Amino acid sequence: MRLSKRVFLLLVSSLFSCVVLTSAWPAEPDWAAVEKEAGELLSHYVQIDTTNPPGNELSAANFWKQQLAQEGLEAQVFESQTGRGVVYARLKGTGEKKPLILLHHLDVVPAVKTDWEVDPFAGIVKDGYVYGRGAIDCKGVAAVQFMVFALLKRLGMPLKRDLIFLGTADEEEGGRQGAGWFVDNHFDLIADAEFLLTEGGGIRVRDGKRSYDIDIAEKAPCWIQLDASGPAGHGSRPLPETAVTRLIRALDKILHYETEVKVTPAVQTYFTTLATQEAPAKAKRFRDLKRALTDPTFRKDFLANPTYNALVRNTISPTVLEGSNKTNVIPAHARAQLDCRLLPGEDPQQFVASLEKVVSDPEVHFSILLNFPPLASAADTELFRAIRSVAERHDPQVPVVPAVLGGFTDSHYFRRKGIVSYGFTGIALTEEDGRRVHGTNERMPLTGLREGSQILFELVQELNK
Repeated sequence: MRLSKRVFLLLVSSLFSCVVLTSAWPAEPDWAAVEKEAGELLSHYVQIDTTNPPGNELSAANFWKQQLAQEGLEAQVFESQTGRGVVYARLKGTGEKKPLILLHHLDVVPAVKTDWEVDPFAGIVKDGYVYGRGAIDCKGVAAVQFMVFALLKRLGMPLKRDLIFLGTADEEEGGRQGAGWFVDNHFDLIADAEFLLTEGGGIRVRDGKRSYDIDIAEKAPCWIQLDASGPAGHGSRPLPETAVTRLIRALDKILHYETEVKVTPAVQTYFTTLATQEAPAKAKRFRDLKRALTDPTFRKDFLANPTYNALVRNTISPTVLEGSNKTNVIPAHARAQLDCRLLPGEDPQQFVASLEKVVSDPEVHFSILLNFPPLASAADTELFRAIRSVAERHDPQVPVVPAVLGGFTDSHYFRRKGIVSYGFTGIALTEEDGRRVHGTNERMPLTGLREGSQILFELVQELNK
């Protein structure tokens, strides 16, 4: 059979297109093998104790430098202070598009070993989980990001945009010796970046229902210290008023103080999107949350959910208490620290003034330990659309939600430099596992490592089309 010249050329063109497409993305990773490798990697990584304070993140930074070197990738390690490490690496693309940063932090919060079922720094793998401090926050995120970085290198995937691997110190204390220091001193290394992905959002599993939560904004931290003063003395001779009794009374008043419930536009958008998964009656309330919260019954149930409660009000958590270091000594000074998180648009000075008014004691002094203004990234971006595209392939009926994070991450350091920054890991977590973050028996599901790696891998592909 003879083919016309036109038909022949069409066939050749079609064949050439298939070859180019196949060579562009030459192989689908073995995701079962990825899960196993990521689990082993995370287990080893958890065993590096980077409790902050003091941090000692340099050991973690060098760990990643070694892992990257084994993949044939060069990494740079910086020290913001002695022992405080930052690791940076770049997988080069053609430069047709601007780079994407994969950001995680190297430090973890303290863990009291006696409170745990397992040693929090042993990296134990059991029952489908990797246990350990930082397994979710944020060492599991780092393991997923590294796996994607390594897979792209191993498979020789051509990239239109560079991919940047960045691990920073000190996030758990505000990031001033980590991301803040890096942006101030080495921003030239990432100045060409367009997008950033970090911890915070991901795939949320609530009552068996999933949603892809993309954190485009965060509440502002306002960490406050209360210093109380009073006469010192011997514990055997009680005094009518001391620094400790003043502090206890002040904290009691604060604990009984209810901050105002407010529904910001971003939070309303979040619940409007979640309404698509709810029964009609609840969906109706979610679509007009401000009005719904005037119903005492709904309000009580809604605010009983710690995650929902944190999205509609300024929150206050007493976390640190210090008085005497001897049972028989009445101290002249006592102090407490409050972890407060403020809604976007709130004035921290006014917030502190409101607490001072509640306490109403001139011998209790307030000071702000940490605060920075909340910044948001736009949702109408190529990155957001790419996440939605990947989500629709995996979960066609699941909502993709622009969300406000109740906590904070290092994103604000990069947002103020004009880099679109989202909290999104691709890792699916249940509410039960989410509650373990900063608590006891923190654990990362192996399936989360697998799915997170696959979602993030496909997301990078989507952004390189």
